Amino acid sequence: MAISLQYSPVPVSDPEAALAFYRDALGLPVAQDVSSGGHRWITLGEAGGAQIVLSDPEAGRSPADGEALEELVVKGALGPWVFVTDDLEALFDRAVQAGAEVVSEPADQPWGPRDAAFRDPSGNVIRVLQQG
Repeated sequence: MAISLQYSPVPVSDPEAALAFYRDALGLPVAQDVSSGGHRWITLGEAGGAQIVLSDPEAGRSPADGEALEELVVKGALGPWVFVTDDLEALFDRAVQAGAEVVSEPADQPWGPRDAAFRDPSGNVIRVLQQG
């Protein structure tokens, strides 16, 4: 039996700002963009690989659950969402130029990888590892 991750939801306060950040600063391709009932679900990532789905906290949830989730997003209490790249410095620079709040500069970690962390426009923590 095979199993793999297909989607990971990333709640965002402003889907349009998040789309610009993940698409333009991080370079993730848009796979799907669906609107329904005043909400929007934006799937990013390579076909056949793990993808993320950006949506507002109330998308598919009750208003009370959406409000609770929004509070967690603003606090940066969710995640981190971890990505891997072959050029950490270039990706980090693009994220910072796009307005990302730096959590940690690129650095070699004692557990092995070189990585960095920053927040997306909604406050979600994004960690990026350098490949090989």
